[in-house]
Amino acid sequence: MKPESRPSFAKTQPAVLLMLTTVLAGSMCAQSAPEKGGTEIQLWTSGGHSVPGGRGDTGIWNMGLRYGWILTDARGPALLRGRFEYAVDAVPAYLLFQPVNTAYGVGLNPLNLRWNLDQRGRLLPYLELSGGVLFTTHSVPPHTSAVNFTPAAAFGVYVLREKCALALEARYLHISDAGLSRLNPGINTLEVRLGFGKFHGGR
Repeated sequence: MKPESRPSFAKTQPAVLLMLTTVLAGSMCAQSAPEKGGTEIQLWTSGGHSVPGGRGDTGIWNMGLRYGWILTDARGPALLRGRFEYAVDAVPAYLLFQPVNTAYGVGLNPLNLRWNLDQRGRLLPYLELSGGVLFTTHSVPPHTSAVNFTPAAAFGVYVLREKCALALEARYLHISDAGLSRLNPGINTLEVRLGFGKFHGGR
């Protein structure tokens, strides 16, 4: 493969892996909307590509398992009325397609702060801020560190079905070693995430 074709490879691989994981996870789908005292379990996968700012020409795909706790009843003004959820993500599969190599990794996101807005028919929009840590087999970006931090912001929507909750979101993810190495250019990515899960209990 010629060097100039590597960015194209990096762009296509996350999309292919995202579609394959979607097919495999579809069977995970009894469903209720989130309520205070309830929990959420979700299998998710996401893929995307680097955007301007930091190092470029990098594709990303990952897959994880989320467990969340609904901590509040609905509150807030009309358009922003919703419920607060705290969640933890385990990310056992992480691939970063860099121009010089492919880095494999595992991650943990212990801080996921989600605001589930009020349900609108079958749709349940949400906003999220999150943070975690990523360990990889190669430095990410190249010549920096194999330990990175992963703050992110996301906007998404649940589609509440009879037997499951499907989630679709857009996520902005920053990967950076926070000064652990002398170089710290970071990688900024825009991802699409698909989730398949259930809400349990509450009230």
